Amino acid sequence: MSASAPWRLFFAIWPPPEIATLLNAWSRTAQVECGGRVTLPANIHLTLAFLGDVSPGRAKRLAECGRRAGGVAHSLALEQARYWKHNRVVWAGPRVIPPALGSLAQALAGELMAADFPTEAREFNAHVTLIRQARLPRILPGLPTIIWPVSEMVLVRTQLSSTGSSYAMLERFALT
Repeated sequence: MSASAPWRLFFAIWPPPEIATLLNAWSRTAQVECGGRVTLPANIHLTLAFLGDVSPGRAKRLAECGRRAGGVAHSLALEQARYWKHNRVVWAGPRVIPPALGSLAQALAGELMAADFPTEAREFNAHVTLIRQARLPRILPGLPTIIWPVSEMVLVRTQLSSTGSSYAMLERFALT
């Protein structure tokens, strides 16, 4: 890949390893019911803003957007697991988006728009994709109690290969 080839970028929050392990274990149980491909623990995240292909030279400007967006540390309760038929994924998320998370996503979207970075037009929907290429489950197992401490946001580069996606953290932004 040439140095000037675009980077596939997004902003996200990443769970601590113990939360990722817990979600992965639940996913393996759910996979018995719906099949599909379980997200690796190291890849479990909640996307705040997907940017798609961006020239590497503009990544510094994205980091400035992340710093300006700010945000406050908070807890995220993952209280529900659902299946989306339109893209065949099983996901987990809160019943109601915590105000601090909603504000972070909104502030980030505003900073990105002001800096002329196009993002997805759809409304922010806080979810963590856990299983891809799943079939409609008859029933999903109940989620364990999951309280995710959110203390930072990250700017991430997706690296695609024949074995799947891997992620490289380009910059971390502490939430106060």
